[in-house]
Amino acid sequence: MPPTAVPPTTQTLSRSQARRVALAAQGFTDPPHATPTMRTLERALRRTGVLQVDSVNVLQRAHYVPLYSRMGPYDTALLHRAAERSPRRMVEYWAHVQAFMPVDLWPVMRHRMEDHRARRGKWRVVEADPALEAGVLHAVDVLGASTSREVAAYLGEGAASSKDHWGWNWSSTRRILDYLFTVGDLAVASRTAQFEIRYDLPERVLPREVLDAPVPDVAEAAVELVRRAARSHGVATERCLADYYRMRAQPAPGLASAREAVATLVETGELEPVRIEGWSRPAYLHRDARLPRRVRARTLLSPFDPVVWERERTERLFGFRYRIEIYTPAAQRVHGYYVLPFLLGERLVARVDLKADRRVPGGELVVRGAFAEPDAPEETASELLVELQRMATWLGLAGLRIEGRGDLVPRLGALRGPG
Repeated sequence: MPPTAVPPTTQTLSRSQARRVALAAQGFTDPPHATPTMRTLERALRRTGVLQVDSVNVLQRAHYVPLYSRMGPYDTALLHRAAERSPRRMVEYWAHVQAFMPVDLWPVMRHRMEDHRARRGKWRVVEADPALEAGVLHAVDVLGASTSREVAAYLGEGAASSKDHWGWNWSSTRRILDYLFTVGDLAVASRTAQFEIRYDLPERVLPREVLDAPVPDVAEAAVELVRRAARSHGVATERCLADYYRMRAQPAPGLASAREAVATLVETGELEPVRIEGWSRPAYLHRDARLPRRVRARTLLSPFDPVVWERERTERLFGFRYRIEIYTPAAQRVHGYYVLPFLLGERLVARVDLKADRRVPGGELVVRGAFAEPDAPEETASELLVELQRMATWLGLAGLRIEGRGDLVPRLGALRGPG
């Protein structure tokens, strides 16, 4: 069967069915644990496959929130244990973008590392400097887990740095460190309280069995990445499957091809071609995907949550047009700076612009805007208020302040009452 061929479909899913399949695959129907444990976290990580890392901290770092959305209020020390202590369950790499991934994905990403090595970087060419690369590796070997500042100080590098890449003030040492991480010669050991990366040698970060595991060839790696993407999506188009681990849809020398991998998984029966109501593109249902009768979710989603990060998919599944406005000038923002979709049942029914204000005694969760979707149910405001109070408690904030724009703001204020 040619890689571009689409076999006859065997069933059609309604949008509601597709939503429920997708949410179940992401862990929103898993039975809750009274107190989330490492077992709960590992289950959530299996569902998502990756946890995108982002530096914006107006509310909470991006990688913490998807776990909260699936596990409920949890001790964030669980994430640090999983990422920084032996036995490590997850490690950072350029998996979707910068993201935590299960450690067993490291060998599968080796083809990507080698492609970055051949291209001398993931965004732009990092000029070859064998002496500096050797010096950086030696410094990390001697120092152990180190930040770029610590490595630069060890090497005696001055303060001069470049501002020619998206405004980032990266020194030569920092660029080489990122390159060596990208190609797998270094790994992320941890981050400081200021979110600086600590780099270390892979053998001091990853379990020995992961480093010694066989490295799949390019085709095998592609199949494994699409397989994991399909499990995390439940049902998805080829484009969605390729985007999950940022693969190329079409074949390319030395790179994993999503299209060929999809064809292989259809042939082996792991993926079933299906049609989804209202979708023009064919979709693929993973053979282990569940179709629950109901989804009883009530939670806020990070802008970087896998449920919403592919905006076209979000719109087709939920009828929810979502754009992050962090980089939009304030006067041009429609909904706000850091806006979280509100998931109620199987639908995205509202969006809320939130900020954690820790300057006031005890801290406050500030609602700077709250907007209902046109078809939001009557109970949206009351359910959202419960969720806002739950999130405030998880973040260790004593207060909840409701202000700003949006049709839900006065309703939330009235429900909450004075104080």
